[in-house]
Amino acid sequence: MWKAEVPMTDFAFGARSLDLGQPQVMGILNVTPDSFSDGGLHHSAGRLSVEKSLMHAAAMVAAGASIIDVGGESTRPGAASVSDEEELARVVPVVERLAAELDVVISVDTSSPRVIQAVADAGAGLINDVRSLSREGALPAAAASGLPVCIMHMQGQPQTMQQSPAYGDVVGEVRDYLQARMAELEMAGIAAGRVVIDPGFGFGKSVEHNLALLKHLPAFAEMGCPVLAGLSRKSLFGAVLGRDVDARMAGSLAAALLAAQGGAAIIRVHDVQETVDVLRFYSAVQHAQ
Repeated sequence: MWKAEVPMTDFAFGARSLDLGQPQVMGILNVTPDSFSDGGLHHSAGRLSVEKSLMHAAAMVAAGASIIDVGGESTRPGAASVSDEEELARVVPVVERLAAELDVVISVDTSSPRVIQAVADAGAGLINDVRSLSREGALPAAAASGLPVCIMHMQGQPQTMQQSPAYGDVVGEVRDYLQARMAELEMAGIAAGRVVIDPGFGFGKSVEHNLALLKHLPAFAEMGCPVLAGLSRKSLFGAVLGRDVDARMAGSLAAALLAAQGGAAIIRVHDVQETVDVLRFYSAVQHAQ
């Protein structure tokens, strides 16, 4: 199997670097009115509040998040797309404030070439694209930004991805897709040392697919690039545990621990403090005599 050789100890996110040899916590900051778990949380009178967004991000950083992932377009199952203008209006003011006031890596969850360029100028350190830079113009925009990118596997599109997803070998097919996409990125000027990979839990995957991907996460870590795992509050926990979205912390923490054990470098979560505590205790055990 082809393998990248990406140094994990000093991975550059723009002006900042992180040690991805140990799991880093990415706090979720959705500035959308319709995300599945926290849509509208940072709005006042129906409008986005940059101050509320900043306060929530600051609280996550204080709790131990080393990355804040800002999202201006909901990618939950069945979500409608938004215009570039709307996404820019939601995301850019927040990124500018975070960059000015917080010592943290800023990730932006976007597929838009215009947004990629704008947030790179505003101070972002990572482009996190659920569509793996497949939109027209996204790949050259990301290459020109000089920033690292996170590419994710998704079967279908958000509007339709959970309509009977099917695989012969979900682990092998997702891994093959990510390897092929990495080769395409390299040809476009994005070296493997700038790439994070995400198997895409919940994006065109059944419950069994998600469980298999988590069980076999080491197969992705063995590809040699940092792995991002985003399982927080997903419908997987509703199916397995029978829990509503606001009662999925226990499942999310168990998944975060399993992802760390499987080699994930970045754990994307809503519940930062609790996840940080779990990972710190895990690290303490790992380093015990």
